[in-house]
Amino acid sequence: MSTFALDQIQAQLPQALTERYKDRTGAEWGVVKREQLVATLRLLKEKLGFRLFVSMDAVDRLHLPAHEQDPRFEVLYFLKNIERNEHMRLKVRVNEGEDIDTIKAVYQGADWAERFVWDFYGVRFSGGSNRRILTYEEFKGHALRKDYPLRGRQSLIPERAIKDIYRGPGTNGVQD
Repeated sequence: MSTFALDQIQAQLPQALTERYKDRTGAEWGVVKREQLVATLRLLKEKLGFRLFVSMDAVDRLHLPAHEQDPRFEVLYFLKNIERNEHMRLKVRVNEGEDIDTIKAVYQGADWAERFVWDFYGVRFSGGSNRRILTYEEFKGHALRKDYPLRGRQSLIPERAIKDIYRGPGTNGVQD
């Protein structure tokens, strides 16, 4: 992990990082302010050589202890500097209803990942497409949120009334 890059972020953008820590595997993480995300990623790409956007994901913190639930979501960014073989892990914490600036201007390949995070967690990106990518447009809700019903079912066509032998009676409207 790149502690050097996190040091450079703190030196060049002192207001960007709100927290630095090591996770249980010893990997370094930087928590970036939502408003400073694009500037931080631009610094990492253009001046520090993190040209490879590896991936992006999100975490719903709904069922964590009460003092850790605010803000509700964390959006995670994974970058790599190929020349120095260094990895960068950043996260942005965001509440429900808040937007994050899109990073497509910095990393063009981030569009798919942003659409995935919108589709499955409901985190919106200002300036992004915010269109579903893996579920259909009529899908209600966001399937990886902790408040999505465990047995939530949706279909594009009406289901036939058949006995559901896998989930038991009453799951699709057919009574025994």
